[in-house]
Amino acid sequence: MNFKEGEVLSFNKPLGWTSFKLVGHVRYHMCKKTGVKKMKVGHAGTLDPLATGVMIVCSGKATKRIEEFQYQTKEYIATIALGATTPSFDLEHEIDVTYPTEHITCELVEETLPKFIGEIQQIPPAFSACKVDGKRAYDLARKGEEVELKPKLLVIDEIELLECNLPEIKIRVVCSKGTYIRALARDIGQALGSGAHLTGLIRTRVGDFKLEDCLDPTEFAEWIETQDVVKFEG
Repeated sequence: MNFKEGEVLSFNKPLGWTSFKLVGHVRYHMCKKTGVKKMKVGHAGTLDPLATGVMIVCSGKATKRIEEFQYQTKEYIATIALGATTPSFDLEHEIDVTYPTEHITCELVEETLPKFIGEIQQIPPAFSACKVDGKRAYDLARKGEEVELKPKLLVIDEIELLECNLPEIKIRVVCSKGTYIRALARDIGQALGSGAHLTGLIRTRVGDFKLEDCLDPTEFAEWIETQDVVKFEG
């Protein structure tokens, strides 16, 4: 393997790790193995710390392909709790509002989900990396400032109800770049006349990269030692 010339690897990002931490961890072991002090390494699509799953990491000249991978279709498995919201629409924050769920049936969920298939306008969550006047929305939101984000056009190719254990549901989503599954959970809750937030999220596919083929970053140091890697001076 020639990490300087460029390699594309896929990892299963662990729960609690930031995307930044994963890239730093991979870069450190690439540099250590190749004898290079600095190496260009980047990822092709952020995952929240509370999400797990496929993250593509490119090294060296392959970082030029990052945008290509970012635009590829993504697939997620999302676990959604109905009847309550949090400020971030996931478990990063405590529940702030509760809603009735007695009227929700699995049949109603089945009828509602297809309404989100196709081109939709989605307002990103306030706790997101979107920029407002040059600042990250989540930085403003964490300071308690009002964040107003504009709707974005995106495409949901598929939504499948995998489990319905009310007030919790599990869905499979196939979607385009820029889709916030947290925001989708929020909107599904509203469409059901209630509230909702994510309690679990796994990215199972990015383009042709599948979860079952991903490397475990906690075992990357051992894995890289088994590889035939081109070494460099300094």
